[in-house]
Amino acid sequence: MGRPTAKTEAGPVEGIFCRDKTVAVFRGIPYAAPPVGDLRFRPPVAPQGWKGTRRADRFGPMCPQTPTDAAATGVDVPMSEDCLNLNVWTGAGHRDERRPVLVWIHGGGFHEGTGANPRYDGENLARDGLTVVTFNYRLGAFGFLATPELSDESTHRSSGNYGLLDCVAALRWVRDNIAHFGGDPDRVTIAGQSAGAGMVNFLAMSPLAKGLFHRAIAQSHARYAHDPELRYLSTSYRLPADAESAGDRYARTHGASTARGLRSLHWRKLIDGRLPVDASVDTGSVTSPPLFRPVLDGWALPAGYDETYAKGLQNDVDYLTGNNLDESGAVPETMVAALRNGRRTVRPGSPAINVCLEQHVAAARRKFGDLAEEFLRLYPAATDDEAARAGSRAVRDNSRISTCLWGTEWTRHATGNLHTYFWTHRTPSRDGGPRRAGHGSEIDYVFRNPVGGTGAWTEEDHRIARIVSAYWTNFVSTGDPNGSGLPLWQAFSGADTVMEIGADFRTIPVSDPARTDFWIRFFRTQQAW
Repeated sequence: MGRPTAKTEAGPVEGIFCRDKTVAVFRGIPYAAPPVGDLRFRPPVAPQGWKGTRRADRFGPMCPQTPTDAAATGVDVPMSEDCLNLNVWTGAGHRDERRPVLVWIHGGGFHEGTGANPRYDGENLARDGLTVVTFNYRLGAFGFLATPELSDESTHRSSGNYGLLDCVAALRWVRDNIAHFGGDPDRVTIAGQSAGAGMVNFLAMSPLAKGLFHRAIAQSHARYAHDPELRYLSTSYRLPADAESAGDRYARTHGASTARGLRSLHWRKLIDGRLPVDASVDTGSVTSPPLFRPVLDGWALPAGYDETYAKGLQNDVDYLTGNNLDESGAVPETMVAALRNGRRTVRPGSPAINVCLEQHVAAARRKFGDLAEEFLRLYPAATDDEAARAGSRAVRDNSRISTCLWGTEWTRHATGNLHTYFWTHRTPSRDGGPRRAGHGSEIDYVFRNPVGGTGAWTEEDHRIARIVSAYWTNFVSTGDPNGSGLPLWQAFSGADTVMEIGADFRTIPVSDPARTDFWIRFFRTQQAW
């Protein structure tokens, strides 16, 4: 059996077969030219063509990021600015097939990650009938640095959205090339988790992405425009003046005062191992967003969430989104003692975790102001342990109610299907610690690629993975997660309910009426984003 081959607009590529020989993978295909030299801090441009057949059997380099972030990916690939590459898994027996396409956008707070991460290996989903694409996009300063000079030299008078523009370029590549891999360019779903989900939300608001995808999956952090959590999570954006001012200071601190100087620096000099934060944003808590993140530039992102949804400016696509039981500051009781006794460094974009009474009360007064006493009556605590439980319950109510209100705003003008979920299965820990339904834990069940393999999974884990993966596959295929033999997942209807997936598969209340009323009133006091 010869190696699998496929055409692209830049030239033919030769991949390899996976462990399952019915699935082929093509790795490290350039979807844009290397953003180096004069192309650094500019929108991506098409890759140069090549003569002959290009070998696509190895993952391409990851985009520049701190060494500690790179090590966390678990991927042994080099780091380089020449990183705008993608990977395709396909089980199509012939290139005339038109399989639904899943384009996965990796997370990592806009400063780390790679599409080569083994958690995102697409073999299992390709065996189930999808064509799967993962890719890299520029990170940190390379993806999101804005300065007045960079904006002035742009034909659109904007800068700082290079990572987002990379995502658009990857989707254009999919539109123009995926049919050669057995994929259907008219059935493309974008999906991502954390910052990847943030990118999904931004692409859903970007006119540049219109028509390039038809469905969207945002795993964590689709939030109501009045929810202050938007200000620091991976849904956070910056205004142009703030981004340019901060970027100019960053450039000067790192040895450059002009765009030419920025482009002449060795890329390693622009990586800040301290993971810079944007302390200028009032988040209502001790947390801050990462300094480098997308910009409301009037071009790639013309408007914020509130204005976009109010005017119906978003791309009208089918949507699936939700949150996890133990994220955004909520933790299982089995972790409380260790968190209380240990030292925790809050990373950019990460939530505060309040596990003692003093923290619970102080955080309430800081965030809720005049509503703090009402909050403390709804989430009462007289001891540290009670405070840890009350704080986690509040976080979970916040996320579920916020997403429900987001759904109401989204569907006001959109006609596509919308399904929301709450992931509750506490998974085996990678380090043998307490089980938790933590941030990103559902990824392993969607792709069926847990770290270390499925050997640590119980039969219950396997059962949950079969259901969750089938939901995602069905949604990518049809816009509806439901299918034969699966628990019914009702579409969003504006009601105060959400689909629990994981520990159980059922419709559950978002919260009780008193707490729901409190959060709605609190959100009304907050600036819309």
